[in-house]
Amino acid sequence: MFMVFRITRHLAFEQPQSSYLLTFYPTRRGRERERGEKVMFPLRVPIFAVLVSLTVGQYDDYDYQPASQYGPSSANCAQECECPINFPTAMYCDSRKLKFVPIVPSGIKYLYLQNNLIEEIKAGVFDNVTAELRWLVLDHNQITNEKVAKGTIDKLTGLHKILFSFNKLTEAVIPPSMSLDELKMMNNQLSKFPAGSLAGMQNLTSVHLQNNELTSKALNGVFKGLNKLVAIDLTNNKLKKLPSGMPSSLETFYGDHNGISSIAAGDLKELPKLAYLRLAYNQMTDAGIPAGVFNVTSLIELDLSYNKLQSIPEINEQLEHLYLQVNEINKFNLENICKFSGPLNYSRLKHLRLDGNNITHADLPHDSSNCLRQASDIIFD
Repeated sequence: MFMVFRITRHLAFEQPQSSYLLTFYPTRRGRERERGEKVMFPLRVPIFAVLVSLTVGQYDDYDYQPASQYGPSSANCAQECECPINFPTAMYCDSRKLKFVPIVPSGIKYLYLQNNLIEEIKAGVFDNVTAELRWLVLDHNQITNEKVAKGTIDKLTGLHKILFSFNKLTEAVIPPSMSLDELKMMNNQLSKFPAGSLAGMQNLTSVHLQNNELTSKALNGVFKGLNKLVAIDLTNNKLKKLPSGMPSSLETFYGDHNGISSIAAGDLKELPKLAYLRLAYNQMTDAGIPAGVFNVTSLIELDLSYNKLQSIPEINEQLEHLYLQVNEINKFNLENICKFSGPLNYSRLKHLRLDGNNITHADLPHDSSNCLRQASDIIFD
């Protein structure tokens, strides 16, 4: 049972488990916007459904209506799929027990191939759309690197999004598109990421590589120079430290469930916009955290729960959410939260979790109320 020490009458705060990295998949509305058409119907996906999807971390709820609801299929379509007359640039081949990628006819920009039994991508299937294909969805198949033929994905120069999660890849498959803005290869067996494969991709904003076998060494320098990249998710990989060369534009980094034991003194100084840093379920100790490494003004949320810390690390007064539950903390280091308190000098912390440590409410310093005047909840055991 948790005991919640209430500083105000707000409800006890529970740490959010869902990711902030919400991405919408190709929609009818989105395609109409691309063509400059006026949208005349309400949003199809209820807001509640989107919130539920975030809460449970679902990834396979694609934001589009089944092709059969759009009317008859166009003649310009692979026979295994549907290409609605009203949306001729989309080809729906999802959930059809396909074992191969069909030949894609010219004019197709949005290709849905998720939830099949696809094992290989044969040469020539994309020859008609090498420059015009925008979105490629290959999630939930059985594709291996050996069965991705040369002259397929490596010819797609116009892709904006590639969704290649829940397959059997051991090495990242990257299209040579300078327009790429989203890369998702979650839940594969990735241990290799080709050096320089993302070089020059100045439109790339988010990379999702969670649940793979990537090491820090495999990713060193991979993200360097990507000046629009704002979100990287490397949850549940084999990192020992943060990858080097992450861009200064980065705002969100998730590295939960790895083997990270230390943070280098200059790591966060190179990330002046970093607001959300999650490093829960790692091997971090006090010795692996240099003095002041988390004392950066950009951070809003810092999650160091389920590590091996024995003290509260030094943070900046601008931090709003600090999660330190299930460590080995035995002292409330108020000086690491507020150097000194005054009318204008105090912590902006709203939520602080300390449950699962070796301290209780009785260890809270008597003079903490001025420093923690904005805290809604401080949670002890």
